[in-house]
Amino acid sequence: MTSSNAPAENEPGTKRPAAGRSALNLAAARVAANLKYRPVSAGFLAILLRLADFTALVGLGTLIHNFWVTPTEGELALRYLLPLILLPLFTISLIGTFKGYTLPAYRHPLKHIGRVAGLWAVVFACFTLVAFFLKIGDDFSRLWLGAWFFLGFIALAAARVVLARLVRVWTRVGLLERRAVLVGGGPEAVSLIRALDAEPENDIRICGIFDDRGGDRAPAIQEGYPLLGRIDELVEFGRQAQIDLLIIALPLTAENRLLEMLKQLWVLPVDIRMAANTTRLRFRPRSYSFIGSVPFLDLFDRPIAGWDSVVKRMFDIVFASLALIALSPVMLAVAAAIKLDSRGPVLFRQDRYGFNNELIKVFKFRSMYVDQVDLNAVKLVSRDDPRVTRVGRFIRKTSLDELPQLFNVLKGNLSLVGPRPHALQAKAADQLYEQVVDGYFARHRVKPGITGWAQVNGWRGETDTQEKLERRVEHDQFYIENWSVLFDLYILLLTPIRLVTGENAY
Repeated sequence: MTSSNAPAENEPGTKRPAAGRSALNLAAARVAANLKYRPVSAGFLAILLRLADFTALVGLGTLIHNFWVTPTEGELALRYLLPLILLPLFTISLIGTFKGYTLPAYRHPLKHIGRVAGLWAVVFACFTLVAFFLKIGDDFSRLWLGAWFFLGFIALAAARVVLARLVRVWTRVGLLERRAVLVGGGPEAVSLIRALDAEPENDIRICGIFDDRGGDRAPAIQEGYPLLGRIDELVEFGRQAQIDLLIIALPLTAENRLLEMLKQLWVLPVDIRMAANTTRLRFRPRSYSFIGSVPFLDLFDRPIAGWDSVVKRMFDIVFASLALIALSPVMLAVAAAIKLDSRGPVLFRQDRYGFNNELIKVFKFRSMYVDQVDLNAVKLVSRDDPRVTRVGRFIRKTSLDELPQLFNVLKGNLSLVGPRPHALQAKAADQLYEQVVDGYFARHRVKPGITGWAQVNGWRGETDTQEKLERRVEHDQFYIENWSVLFDLYILLLTPIRLVTGENAY
């Protein structure tokens, strides 16, 4: 949807560092550069095991049918296709709901095989109940059902045993690890490092320590990990390196210092944990996560992570592809109108903030006169702005200028739904956005989108006051904390309705 606070159109676009960024020291920059890529991730394992479960269950059901049912009934009967597909789908959905596709489940398969068997049994029981009430039970071979249930359970158990071995090997050779940095280098950090070193299944790779004290006053440095900088440099390190975990190793008595840290760090798209192995204060077991026997307090979780990110990406690819096919005549008509209305290119690219505050180039239809562009987006577009062409007013009002961003979605730097990406120097109340709203960059913990929860709730367009920007950020945060595929679909369905009734974009 059109964001009128980001009117500046430039070709090829301006270059400047992201706001709030500071230069890292040489050691931290070198470590960050080495942490850009990873060969194996938890999301990859979730896909691998889900595919293995689905393929095994469907394959076994088909094989048993061909062995026992086909000789008497001929080819695969159509009535068998529905349970062959739906039962495995429901099973893997339930396993995912009960955290069966997570690293702890892979590492300890024997603890989860019973739960998996129970969920497989629940799906079968529901199918049997439905077949009974619909009076179609006689249409299915009981031998087929019994054999499929028994062999399906064996396949689910075997897949977990095999994957557990792979996870152990990948962890041992460093292919599967959680990259972490320690926040604080005092005695608490020393105790945590030694506790993690004693755990045989530790998958944490401590990449360094951030502490405001010098090396001689940070005893954790003596454990062999580099001091990468001060705590106020950690946000920039987190933006440049692909880290998974921030571990705060401070005493609970340092309450003010802890709160000040969290105020800075929560904008990063990472899990934030607090080491709890040295404190005598005990909470309920559900408050902790564990690495072996080492407890951590869960402070913040990375939003839309793991399998959720895979599902959202698949959703984006499917719906963006369909939208491009359906809207291609409209896009061709808009391109022709722009070309006939004013000189200059049809498309332009603009630098904006993307996921984790990285700079991305966003595609748009040109809506301004080429010789009147504002390269730094210093001036907001207002009603009857003379810089906007006749066609530009229409396509901005209807958000047709945003349609080329479907290519950004396929490219992977935008999502269909998410917080709108803003221009680099967009302002509210004559101040940059990050200066107006505390924690503004926390909205960049997820990939930005073409439309969003703020836009369909009326906070679309000009943000000339602090209150307008605050409301937009509040809605963005609500979306991040409550994301689901159904929520995305609901926003997409609302978007064309709000485009017709909205009045804020110029």
